[in-house]
Amino acid sequence: MFLHTLGQKLPFRKSPSAVTNQIPAQVEITMSVDTREIRIQSPRLSIEPFCAQDAVESFACITASLTRYMSWEPPASLEEYAQVWRQWLLSIADGSDFVFVIRQLENARFTGLVGLHDTHAETPELGIWIREDEHGLGFGTEAVQAVVQWASQRVVAKSFIYPVATNNHASRRIAEVLGGTILEMRTSAKYDSVVYQIPTV
Repeated sequence: MFLHTLGQKLPFRKSPSAVTNQIPAQVEITMSVDTREIRIQSPRLSIEPFCAQDAVESFACITASLTRYMSWEPPASLEEYAQVWRQWLLSIADGSDFVFVIRQLENARFTGLVGLHDTHAETPELGIWIREDEHGLGFGTEAVQAVVQWASQRVVAKSFIYPVATNNHASRRIAEVLGGTILEMRTSAKYDSVVYQIPTV
């Protein structure tokens, strides 16, 4: 369900290994964006910038079946995953890209990640994945809609783009519910995709 571009710019290796319980050593980052002030809330969800403390929970949900409609494969270890999320923190700090953690309001359960990429472009890119045991509950649409509403007030964007695998019908419905129209088609070795244009609000 609705799984596509998040992590596209930072591909993973293909061979997963056992999950460990330790978060790799963190790097010190000078923040230019005060992420403590960023909290997006929808009727059922709390959406906040990714931090190191989210690594173990999110890593545990990244599986081969989850990523079948993404351009990347599951990371082999928490250490390998750390190479990716540390770059996320740098991009979040300078405000160029945001990776948000989705949690349910009622129990703080980790539910997925939603991304807002290339925030300085005329058409920032959206991406999302939802953990597999929470598919079919509308969390993807709710999260993307909340980020679109938040970003429409904070970035200079004519619209948003939303690339998605052609056969990922659940994810395509997210774009269509939000008024998205097909902008172009793309082809890759893993799957064919369509790019939706989603209006600002």
